[in-house]
Amino acid sequence: MAYDVELADRVRAALRAEPGLTERRMFGGLAFLLHGNMAVAASSQGGLLLRVDPAQVESLINEPHVRRFEMRDRKLTGWLHIGDEAIEDDDALRSWVDHGVTYARSLTPR
Repeated sequence: MAYDVELADRVRAALRAEPGLTERRMFGGLAFLLHGNMAVAASSQGGLLLRVDPAQVESLINEPHVRRFEMRDRKLTGWLHIGDEAIEDDDALRSWVDHGVTYARSLTPR
C-alpha cells in the first residue's frame, strides 16, 4: 500500500514553517525530517509513523488508536504508529506532529 498523499499534504502544511525541513521516501511512506532527523511520516500502513522520545512511549500508547511501530515483527523503541482515527482533524494531527518535531529538534543535526 502506498502512503496517503492527502495526509502527506496535511503534514507538509503543519510543518511548512519548520527550518531544516526535508522529505524523503522511507519505510514505504513519505518521511519528514528536520535537519536530517526523522520527525514524522505518512505511513504506507495508513496513518502516521511518529518518532518520539523513548521515555514518552508508555504514556503515549495509552491514547486511542496509537500503538508501537513494528517492522519485521520487531517493536522499535521510540517509534509509534498513529491510526487515521486519531488524526481526523487538523488540530489532532498537529498535536501528534508536534511530538515528533519536539524529539527531532532535540537530536544532533545530521
